[in-house]
Amino acid sequence: MPDMQAAVTREKEGSFTIEKVKLEDPRDNEVLVRIKGVGMCHTDLVVRDQYFPTPLPAVLGHEGAGVVEKVGASVTKVAPGDHVVLSYASCGICANCQRGLYGYCPDLYGRNFSGARPDGSSPCCGEKGERISSYFFAQSSFGDYALATERNVVKIAKDVPLEIMGPLGCGIQTGAGAVMNALKPGAGSSIAIFGAGSVGLAAIMAAKTVGCTTIVAVDLNDQRLALARELGATHTLHGDGQTVETIQALTGGEGVQYSIECTGLPQVVRQAVDCLRLTGTCGIVGVAPLGTEFKLDMNAVLFGRTVRGIIEGDSIPDIFIPQLIELWRQGRFPFDRLIRFYPLSEIEEAARASERGEVLKAVLLPGQ
Repeated sequence: MPDMQAAVTREKEGSFTIEKVKLEDPRDNEVLVRIKGVGMCHTDLVVRDQYFPTPLPAVLGHEGAGVVEKVGASVTKVAPGDHVVLSYASCGICANCQRGLYGYCPDLYGRNFSGARPDGSSPCCGEKGERISSYFFAQSSFGDYALATERNVVKIAKDVPLEIMGPLGCGIQTGAGAVMNALKPGAGSSIAIFGAGSVGLAAIMAAKTVGCTTIVAVDLNDQRLALARELGATHTLHGDGQTVETIQALTGGEGVQYSIECTGLPQVVRQAVDCLRLTGTCGIVGVAPLGTEFKLDMNAVLFGRTVRGIIEGDSIPDIFIPQLIELWRQGRFPFDRLIRFYPLSEIEEAARASERGEVLKAVLLPGQ
């Protein structure tokens, strides 16, 4: 059972505190990973604030990347010394998982947000044996080590900078996959992305990569809009009450063929749907508190428009993450431009900077 430093969240809307904790050795299907870098995602912050009732105290973190230290007896996918990205958990045996729809596993919530293994146990405890929720997204990677499962580790090449790869496991694959895997816009098509955070900017880069020729970025932060333009947006809009009309004007009065809503705000969902042309599709990826509702004009949907949710970019991580890495190698998907590094000891500053909108993707470096 390795001792390690980890960031622990102890109360709703509280601070992340660096504490010494103990982590169990891997069970038969588990993989112990020494974390080299871990992204901070909006989901970590909303779980800290208890939008979702993961029991506290907890070790969060779900965009880890590192080196395999030890594997369980039945693990064949990776071996000690392999470099891996950690992604989300799914059961692997339900009808959706067998179709490759891992993000729509009926046990997705339990396996990612319960703070425990499927059998209810937590592999993490405090120095005096206090139970600490872990196994968040089957990793809890805000620490020196993470205990993952064979299913949610993705083996990657050893010649890429490991410390930047963690965000591919959630936020970056969510935005890019919403375009590439879920909506699948054709070359020459039009798309609007609402919210130019890390997820939205990943979607913009993906839209450019697949050949969208009208790419509209909508946000309230002028610096993010400027970066969106650099990364592929053809038009940038400072969101206001005229956003829908402006998008329609940009597209000859028709509206865009596709839109992606990344903010989790009901009023923005309405804009993302209303800016669609007839038969257009809106993908919703923004996270909101449980029970959040939004309103639509039924006639807007009646005339051939589609509204659908997208989890984790409809990705199969073992396939999609290596594809994104190859696009990055070729200079066609520069997601590293979104990253700012922080020592794990400065996780509170990273969280505050993320909430203030000063950093797009904070990546924490354990041991620093």
